[in-house]
Amino acid sequence: MRKRRMELQMSQAELAEKAGVATRQIRRYESGEQQPLLAVGVAIAQALKIPVTELAGVTLLHRVALSGEWWMAWQTSQNHKEVITTQTVMLTQQDDLIHVQTSSRGSVTLDEGGYNWQGELRLWDNKILMGWYAAEDGAVNSKGTLYFVLHNHGVNALGIWTGLSHDGNILSGWGALGRGEDEVREQVKELKKTLGATALRTAPQIEGSANDHS
Repeated sequence: MRKRRMELQMSQAELAEKAGVATRQIRRYESGEQQPLLAVGVAIAQALKIPVTELAGVTLLHRVALSGEWWMAWQTSQNHKEVITTQTVMLTQQDDLIHVQTSSRGSVTLDEGGYNWQGELRLWDNKILMGWYAAEDGAVNSKGTLYFVLHNHGVNALGIWTGLSHDGNILSGWGALGRGEDEVREQVKELKKTLGATALRTAPQIEGSANDHS
């Protein structure tokens, strides 16, 4: 409990207020003097943005824990012009399977390319996240694959997405997962400087269309 509270930069008093208990109770829970009742445990888990099972310690100690709210940034495009979007997502982990659900549409509107989506990721060797995503907004058809490499301590992840977009059937761009909006936006900018998906490509351009100036 204390570790997750510190990750969120939340005081004991703030957690107590969100969970509807006295601050002294939070101190007792964190010191191990008492264990919360189920209803209180649910309220604390919600305040900490983690599953109740994780709060109760029902996770394998050797597996990196990723449940909670994160920021994600994406190198994408709208009307063939590059856009870097950011949004919050909730990760819910059960062993090596992680459900991903957006908790905000993001830094741009639906018309500008922002949308809600959900997906799943599989954790491999505490290092690699692979999976899929699909848009939930009815007017958006975007769906595709995700590949991310975790930091050694699981504090962030860098990767790439490939999928169907309004701008093409095969589109790809960089992505970043982290705890802060500015952090993930800067990580995508750094990834753009490396080899790989330094530009967004659609299938016709790869095949040598007139629009391919590489």
